[in-house]
Amino acid sequence: MKGPITQNTEKLFNSIATNYDRLNHLLSLGIDKCWRQRALRHIINKQQPQNILDIACGTGDFSIAIAQKVHKESKVYGLDLSEGMLNVMHQKVKTAHLEHIISTKHGNCETLPFDDNSFDCATIAFGIRNFEHRETALNEIRRVLKPGGRLVILELSVPECKIIRWLYLLYFKHILPVIGGWISGEKPAYRYLPASVIHFPPKSQWIATMQQCGYTDVYHQAYTLGICRLYVGRV
Repeated sequence: MKGPITQNTEKLFNSIATNYDRLNHLLSLGIDKCWRQRALRHIINKQQPQNILDIACGTGDFSIAIAQKVHKESKVYGLDLSEGMLNVMHQKVKTAHLEHIISTKHGNCETLPFDDNSFDCATIAFGIRNFEHRETALNEIRRVLKPGGRLVILELSVPECKIIRWLYLLYFKHILPVIGGWISGEKPAYRYLPASVIHFPPKSQWIATMQQCGYTDVYHQAYTLGICRLYVGRV
């Protein structure tokens, strides 16, 4: 299973790194922050320290949200393919005074630079659709999770309701690329975004893929009329 782009992924996200946060919050009307907060209840255990891996961490919004809620002795590791995104994240982590909890690595989700059974939880927020070989990544993530560990995925989705779907696609395919391209100067990146969401597998297919890759107790929740979906699986 391949995503809609491969070799150009790192270059694309480097090109929009400096405007990424501002555009994300503007174009989602700030709802992306709510989705991350709702996902935290599936990740955080305040009663004991955790090692948490945030894959495709981007500019660090999810890593920071996690670090602000976990047990004080926990560690959060952010990994991303884009050095431009990580450079932005480093400054945000420093501003939030979370250097003692958050570390970052530049790397590929298909060959994670971590030992087996290293993490209590792994997360991917709005990044799995960009992976070139998704099954390979799922298997590699399962390798670094401890027995009983969780994978928590947030991803954008096309709503199932016909009316909401029509309005969503109108905005996503015709309005968002214009606004995003105008503000960032990178029109291809904001043409890619709707294409990547539309090409991501529907919920039943994605749940089956996670199960085939060895995840158990896989479940799904839809947020905001199905615009965003949460997937959780155990190892």
